[in-house]
Amino acid sequence: MTMQQLRFPWFEDLFHAIDTASWNDLPNFFHPDIVYERPGYAPISGLDALRDFYSSTRIIAEGKHSLDGGLRDADKAICWGHFRGRSKSGDPLEERFADAYELEDGLIRKRTTFFFRAAI
Repeated sequence: MTMQQLRFPWFEDLFHAIDTASWNDLPNFFHPDIVYERPGYAPISGLDALRDFYSSTRIIAEGKHSLDGGLRDADKAICWGHFRGRSKSGDPLEERFADAYELEDGLIRKRTTFFFRAAI
């Protein structure tokens, strides 16, 4: 089986909810006390703040996450891939990313996103 044939259902379901703006599905993935660390933003704390970030703050108007890999166990998970879409100002977006997750009771308690850009 090649990497192209591998599927990552939990991650795919998570990103499908985000990519389709299905904000009511966020509690299926995120702990009520989620902390989300993402470059360029202050840490996002709590499910209501996360919903607000996705629906209002984030610069993305539309797009799709595609996964290249992912691993998950009972309390940690990681995934990596790329995002392609469009910003609210109409600019094309293309970004490689990696996410690290800490899980509690099967829900994401902490998420840290990394982007592949020169920083230092």
